[in-house]
Amino acid sequence: MDNTSNHSGFALPASYLTTTTSSFTDFLRAEAPDLLPGRRGAGAQPGGLDVPHGTTIVAVTFAGGVLIAGDRRATTGNLIATRDMDKVYVTDEYSAVGIAGTAGLALEMVRLYAVELAHYEKLEGVSLSLDGKTNKLSMMVKANLDVAMAGLAVLPLFVGYDTEAADPKRGGRIVSYDVTGGRYEEHGGYHAIGSGSLFAKSSLKKLHDPDADLEGAVRVAVEALYDAADDDTATGGPDMVRRIFPTAVTITAEHGAVRLPAEQAEAVSEAVVNDRAQRPGRQG
Repeated sequence: MDNTSNHSGFALPASYLTTTTSSFTDFLRAEAPDLLPGRRGAGAQPGGLDVPHGTTIVAVTFAGGVLIAGDRRATTGNLIATRDMDKVYVTDEYSAVGIAGTAGLALEMVRLYAVELAHYEKLEGVSLSLDGKTNKLSMMVKANLDVAMAGLAVLPLFVGYDTEAADPKRGGRIVSYDVTGGRYEEHGGYHAIGSGSLFAKSSLKKLHDPDADLEGAVRVAVEALYDAADDDTATGGPDMVRRIFPTAVTITAEHGAVRLPAEQAEAVSEAVVNDRAQRPGRQG
């Protein structure tokens, strides 16, 4: 049987059997460009669509790794579109991405990005370097510029652990982007994006400790999300009635990228809420 045919007898296009590029995005652009996130929103007019938007994402480094966390709320205008959206995703063994902006396009972008990293590793036999990962995401954000100008912006926040770092305790890295694909490494050890980012960053500025352990970093991230929700209506704080709490991913050299157990997120959130109940005027 011809090796271009599958078991059903249908021939695969020749492009499916070539390795001219290790980029899955380039392959998709050539074979099915309508499936790219930016192309799905083509033709959108400014202010013409009222779609869910997600916020807020925070990231902090700690001794031996990095953490990224997000609230769960998505809004459509002044309404809550969903209360339990997951905005933080593991993208490969040592990286994760949090998403803010137009929810549907953001989800498509981060899923395609994860496939892109896996596709490269399978074809090349090695993972992209951390700089390669951040540059790849930059190109994907830039490709979405047309629809971003139409009001459907997507902003990711990247975190990764640099396995080649000279100091293993300082291997965690945070990279932010603008809508044009501009890439900026955050050397302060913390960052936030989304509508509540101003309040979250103010909290992180006071609480971040680069020498904290993982548990301390989780507490700081939840504190920052609480402060963002306290002043930004688009950010959802811990929901003690519905039992909805922030989601987070931690990345270390030993364990790689690991989603924070829901039980731990719940316990930390309850501790923060109880502490604020005792001192309601305290920020961070």
